[in-house]
Amino acid sequence: MPVSLLSHHRFLKFHKTICFSIANFSYLSALPTLYCIEEMKTDDPHDLQLQQAMKNDAVSGNLRTALRSLNSMRYPSVNDYNALFYHYLKSSRRHLIVVGDLVKVYFDMKSLGPYPNASTFNILLGGLTSTGNLRDALFFAEEMCGCGFRPAFTSLSKILKKWLGLGNLDDSMRVFQFMLRLDYFPTEPTMNLLISKLCKAGMIGEAYFVFQGLLGKGCLKSAHSYNPILWALCKDGESYTALALLYSLKKRGIVHNVASYTALVYGFILEGLREEAFRILEEMEIDGCKPNVITYTVIVKFLCDKGRIDEAADMLGKMGKKGCDPDIVTYNVILRELFHRGRIAKIDEILQAMDRKEMSPDSFTCAALTGGLLKRHQLGAASKSLCWFISVGGSVDVVVCNIYFHCLCRENKSELALSLLKSMMEKGFAPTNVSYNTILNGFCRENHIDEALQLFDQFEWPSNRPDVVSFNTILSAACKKGNSSMIQRVLDRREYEGVKFNVVSFTCFIQYFCTFGKISDGWELLESMISSGCNPTVVTFNTLLDKLCKNRLLETAHIIFRVFRNTGDFPNTTSYNILIHALIREGNYSLTKQLLRDMYSQRLEPDAVTYGSLIKGSCKEGKISIAIQLRNHMLENGLAPTVAIYNTILAAMFQRCKFLDIFSLLKDMIINGCEPDVVSIKILKQAISKGWMKRFPGISKLLEFVMCRNREKETHNGGTAS
Repeated sequence: MPVSLLSHHRFLKFHKTICFSIANFSYLSALPTLYCIEEMKTDDPHDLQLQQAMKNDAVSGNLRTALRSLNSMRYPSVNDYNALFYHYLKSSRRHLIVVGDLVKVYFDMKSLGPYPNASTFNILLGGLTSTGNLRDALFFAEEMCGCGFRPAFTSLSKILKKWLGLGNLDDSMRVFQFMLRLDYFPTEPTMNLLISKLCKAGMIGEAYFVFQGLLGKGCLKSAHSYNPILWALCKDGESYTALALLYSLKKRGIVHNVASYTALVYGFILEGLREEAFRILEEMEIDGCKPNVITYTVIVKFLCDKGRIDEAADMLGKMGKKGCDPDIVTYNVILRELFHRGRIAKIDEILQAMDRKEMSPDSFTCAALTGGLLKRHQLGAASKSLCWFISVGGSVDVVVCNIYFHCLCRENKSELALSLLKSMMEKGFAPTNVSYNTILNGFCRENHIDEALQLFDQFEWPSNRPDVVSFNTILSAACKKGNSSMIQRVLDRREYEGVKFNVVSFTCFIQYFCTFGKISDGWELLESMISSGCNPTVVTFNTLLDKLCKNRLLETAHIIFRVFRNTGDFPNTTSYNILIHALIREGNYSLTKQLLRDMYSQRLEPDAVTYGSLIKGSCKEGKISIAIQLRNHMLENGLAPTVAIYNTILAAMFQRCKFLDIFSLLKDMIINGCEPDVVSIKILKQAISKGWMKRFPGISKLLEFVMCRNREKETHNGGTAS
C-alpha cells in the first residue's frame, strides 16, 4: 500500500477530526513542549496487536510496513502516529531514515487527520535534529509555529549549535533569525561563536547584524562579542569604520578591553597610519586600559617590517618599564629581523635578556635564527645554531628538521641529509613533502638530476605522490642546464602522476627558452599563459626581464616593463634592480635616474642590490665620494653593505691610489661586522706591493692583523672540510 493511501474509515473521521482540532486550537497552543509519547489506550485485541506490530516495524526502520499496520487499525489516533514517528526516529537504522516519507505522512495528517499536536512536532523536531537532518528539523519548527505551537528554545538552540559546529553559516543565520522572531535570544557563548565565525568567513555585515540585533535587546554587552567585528574590519582595511563603532559603543556605556584597542592599533599599522596607531595606544592608557604583550608585539612587528629595528628594540625597554614583559613571540619577531640584518651585537643582547628571564627558545626562535643566517649565506653558522638549539633542549619539530636538511643541502651534503632523513624515519619521524622537496632540491643543486628523479619512487610521499613543487624542483634544474631529455622525462612523469603544472612550471620553461636564445618561444609562452587565464607572477616577469637584459635586449625588456606594468605585484624592487643593473652596465645613467624616480613613485624602497648597482656605477665613473655616500645611506636605512659592495669601493680606491681611504674603509668594514674575504685580501696585497705602507706603520699592523685573521679562517674552514 502506498504511503499516501489511507484506510476508508479515516475519510469518514476526517470531518469530525478537523472540527475537533479547530474547536480546541487555543487549548493546543498552550500545550507544553513534550518529547514523550502517549500510547493510545484501547481494549480491542486486534488494535493492540496492530499497535505492537507497528512499533516493531518502526523500531526496525521499516516505515512503510509500520504505516500499513497503522492504517489497518479501526481508530488510529494522533498518539499512534506520534508513536510511529518516535520509534522510527529512534530505530537502529535511523541513519537510513527517509525524510521524504515522514514529510508525506505529516502532510496526510494535516489534510486527512488526525491533526498533529505539539508532541508530533516535538518528536519530529528532536528526532531529526539528533539524526543530523537539520534543515528538515527547522522546517518542522517553522510548521510548528504555523500550526499555533511554539518550539522549545532548547530545540532551536541545539540546531543552531550543530550548524555552527558544521561551519554552515548561512543556515546558522536562518536559525538565528527564526529565533529572533520568537523573541528567543541564544546564549552569549553561542552568539560570540556565531559572530566570530561570521567574521572569520568575511561576512562582516552579517556579524554586525547579529550583534546589533542582540544589542538592541540588551543581550550583549561584553567586549568579547564585538571584538571579532573590530578585528575583521581592521584586517579588511576599515580601521576608521572600526573606530567609529568603538566610539558609538563607548557612548552607550559599554566598556572596551585591551583586545578592542589592540585591534585598532593593528588596523592602523596595517594601513600605514602610524600616528593614528600610536594615538590609540595613548588613548587606551588614558582610559585605564593597559596595553598587553600582544599590543606591543603588533607595534614591534610593524617597526621591524619598516626596518626601524632600533626603535623596535627600544620598545622592548618601554614594555619593561610599563610592567609588561615581552614574551617569546615578541622576541622571535625582533630576532628574526636582527638576524636578517646581521646585527650580531644586538642579537647577543636579546639572547642574554631571554636567558636572564629563563626563557627557553622555541622552534620559531630557531627558525628565525637559522633563516637569518641562511639569508646571509652563513651556512656553517646556521648549522651550528641548530646544534646549539638541540643541545639546550629545544623542541625539534618537522620545521626545525627541514631547516637542518636545508642547511646540509646548501653545503652540498645532500647525501648526508638523505641518510639522516632515513635514520630519523626509522625512529618514527614523519617527513612532509617539504622534507622530500628540500632534499630533491639539494640533489639538483649538486647536478645529480637523475638521482633526484629516481628518488621520486623511493620516497614515501605523505599524499601518495609527489606534488607540483617536486616536479618544479627538477624541472627548474633541467631548464637551467638546458637538459631537454630530462625535461621530457619530467613531462612524461608529470602526465603519469596526473599533476597539473602551475605558473612556476611555466616560468621555468620561459627561463629555458630565454637562456638558450629562444626569446620568441618564451614570449609566445607568456602570451599563451595570459590568454589561458594562468596569470604570470612578478617572478615570471622578472625572469623574462633578467634573461632579456643578459642578452642585451634592453629595448625589448623596457617594452615588457611598460606593457605589463601594474599587473599584479609587477614591478617590484627586483624588477627595478634588473633594469638598473643592465642600464649601469651600458652606461645609461639618465635612464637609471628616471627609473629610480619611478621606483620611489611606486612606494618601493631601494634594497642592498639597488645600492650595490648604484655604487658599482659610481665607482666605474670614478665618483668614489658618491659611492661612500650611498654606502652611508644604506647604513642609515638599516641595510648592511655586503662584502662585495666594500670590495667594489676598495678596488676603485686602489685604482686611484687612495691608500688612506682604503685604510678608513677597511676599519669601517670591521666595525660594521663585515669580514674581508679573499677578494678584499687580494686588493690589500696589491696595495701592500706598492710599498705605500712604509710611511704608515699603524696601518701596516692593522692590515697584518686582518690578513692573519683571514689565514686563520681559511685554515679553520679547510680543517672542517677535511
